[in-house]
Amino acid sequence: MDTILIIEDEPAIADNVAYALETEGFRTRRVRLGAEGIEILRNEPIGLVILDVGLPDGNGFEFCKTIRSFSDVPVVFLTARSDEVDRVVGLEIGADDYVVKPFSPRELSARVKAILKRAGPVSTDAAAPDFEVDRDGHSVRYRGQALVLTRSELMILTLLLEQPGRVFSRRQIMERVWDVPDMSQERAVDTHIKTLRAKLRDVAPEFDPIRTHRGLGYSLAGNRS
Repeated sequence: MDTILIIEDEPAIADNVAYALETEGFRTRRVRLGAEGIEILRNEPIGLVILDVGLPDGNGFEFCKTIRSFSDVPVVFLTARSDEVDRVVGLEIGADDYVVKPFSPRELSARVKAILKRAGPVSTDAAAPDFEVDRDGHSVRYRGQALVLTRSELMILTLLLEQPGRVFSRRQIMERVWDVPDMSQERAVDTHIKTLRAKLRDVAPEFDPIRTHRGLGYSLAGNRS
């Protein structure tokens, strides 16, 4: 079972979250500071991070950016702020979910299980010829070159790769990548598509395999034509 890292400075909240997760069979690590959490992530195998936005030694958004610079571990934000702009920012910088306090620890535990389940291997039988998907390593190579992707980017790309040519709506992409999709995440989908395109252009500037279908969604071209 995966180890869940809880980065939360309020002991009562950390204890409740840990208890709910441990009841479901997860192992947990608890730290109060973002810097402590970063150090653990650099040195230990962690399945998912629960990260408070307001920490004594810094902003959770900035810690998430640091995590994304070296790891694609799933991240769930905990925050007292419910503004849409905060949710969008959190998702755009690479978080996988966003839970507003007060919350049900059991609901959070259910979200954690759903995120880890979605992170499992994907089918590659229908993958476009320019792509190679490593199901065990959860990685993608494009024209022979390994792509450095966040977890959300990886899940969007592998969704498109499952059925090249099929148009996936933003709603369908949100349901695949995020546990509780809402309309505020449409911007996050567009942002992830934009960063994916940039990374693919770095490998092959002359060809954009991701097609935009205005008013409908996105698809992946099956060849270079």
